[in-house]
Amino acid sequence: MWVFTQDGFISAVDNGYVPGKLAVRARDKQSLQLLSTVTGEEIIKLTHTDYPYRTHVTKEQFTEFLATHVEDIDYKNFKDRVYTSRGKDFAGACGNVWDAMLDVTDAEARGIGLYS
Repeated sequence: MWVFTQDGFISAVDNGYVPGKLAVRARDKQSLQLLSTVTGEEIIKLTHTDYPYRTHVTKEQFTEFLATHVEDIDYKNFKDRVYTSRGKDFAGACGNVWDAMLDVTDAEARGIGLYS
């Protein structure tokens, strides 16, 4: 699962190394900092991997972390929020993801609004 929050970008997957926990991974340490703080789990740095930072949390911990982010939504535009919370470079990367996902707009939506 890929998750973008105002704090960063993380990838959560089943963990083959620590039974009962998810591996939550990031490309930058800041993206995992809040999760690490609220769970008390350390951030591990690895080499030779596409996600050099990771932490291991239970599904319950991750669910609570995500629910808190949902409860904290108080913005009208996500890209504007990450510009404020993470800066120009991170917001630019989010904009690139947004742009790339335009390619998967289904046929029914094409020809209306932004796509007309």
